[in-house]
Amino acid sequence: MSYLTIRKVDIWQVLTKKVHQMTGLSLLQNRNFFGLLTANTVLGSAMPILIILGGLAGLMLAPNTALATLPASVQTLAGLVCAAPISLLMGRLGRKLGFFLGGALAILGAVLGAYALMAASFVLLCLAHFMLGIALASYQYFRFAAAEVVEATWQPVAISLMLTSGLVAAFLGPQVFIAAKDAYAGIPLLGAYLAIAALSVAGVVPLVFVRIPKISPPLEKGTSSRHLAWSALRRPEVRGAILAGALAQGVMVFLMVPTPIAMIGCGFDEAIAGDVIRWHVVAMFAPSFFTGFLIKRFGAIRIVLLGFAMLIASACIAASGIASQHFYLSLILLGTGWNFGFIGATSMLAACVTIPEKPAVQGLNDTLIALSSTVFAFLAGAIIAVYSWPILAGIGLAIVLLGLAGLLVTGRIQRRAGAN
Repeated sequence: MSYLTIRKVDIWQVLTKKVHQMTGLSLLQNRNFFGLLTANTVLGSAMPILIILGGLAGLMLAPNTALATLPASVQTLAGLVCAAPISLLMGRLGRKLGFFLGGALAILGAVLGAYALMAASFVLLCLAHFMLGIALASYQYFRFAAAEVVEATWQPVAISLMLTSGLVAAFLGPQVFIAAKDAYAGIPLLGAYLAIAALSVAGVVPLVFVRIPKISPPLEKGTSSRHLAWSALRRPEVRGAILAGALAQGVMVFLMVPTPIAMIGCGFDEAIAGDVIRWHVVAMFAPSFFTGFLIKRFGAIRIVLLGFAMLIASACIAASGIASQHFYLSLILLGTGWNFGFIGATSMLAACVTIPEKPAVQGLNDTLIALSSTVFAFLAGAIIAVYSWPILAGIGLAIVLLGLAGLLVTGRIQRRAGAN
């Protein structure tokens, strides 16, 4: 081999090493990340289908119309109750087994939902949606798993890109529902439940080829998960990350849930209301292609604050009028602000907890996020039933400002602690 050939080999090796350092991902880690991304995209496509099915199937089987939304409510309750136990289970047995369990529950829940329609059993339908709610709760931990299969400097990008699956699911899910809902002519909606089962089977296949590191070593004697969680909460950066994520989620739900009702009350038809929600969902997930890079460049705290500035702008625009452009612009800013605030908060939390703390703290975080969603959804429904849309938007603005003040106080405490 000549000297020139040797030099070419050396240069190629150096360039390959530089590219590897730039991406921060080994070939194995790339496989793990894209396996998780594929699984999350396919499994997550059940979410929009269930949003549609929860009310329609409930309306078909409920003994009275007042109970029509009970399956959807039970599904939400399952996520609230099971978020922390699922995280602790993943800490003990591994993320992969937790995701397999979620996929299995989705398959069983979907099949049970189909059987409930065949048997005309409202109780079985509620049980099916409880199982599906647990499955959806387990899928929320894909964003944390993504951060664990990449290098530390690329965790914000991995978390952000993992949430792009929501954009695909937002378009794929409704199309699957439309294609499958009337597959069985004698029983409406039965095909949609079976489609969820099929998606769940397909979604767990990529997980077979994924390797995820153990997220938590065995706890020291005398140390409990509860102790670790409360110990972590004493740190202002942990409290700030959890507060930011819960508040971003809560405000988004508070303004999003009553939007179709408010628009119809303002004289718009269902098609325009649906289009506003469609663009809101696009705004929620489309920025995920670059949010992680912005966090990597400017830091998570700045992106969170930018997200809250967008939430404030969204509430101000919503309160300023009831024309179609007010709804469109407000909901687009609401989606983008949620994206920056939620991904930024997740990145903050991933960076400020130790490995043993992850299962307990992440479980507490997702439980509080689910609680925030539930409380703000019920609160928004009660307010829009009595007051107008601009008043609801004004209340939303007050909530954002109070939350932002809390974040700033937490940040000041954190800086003071760092100085000491």
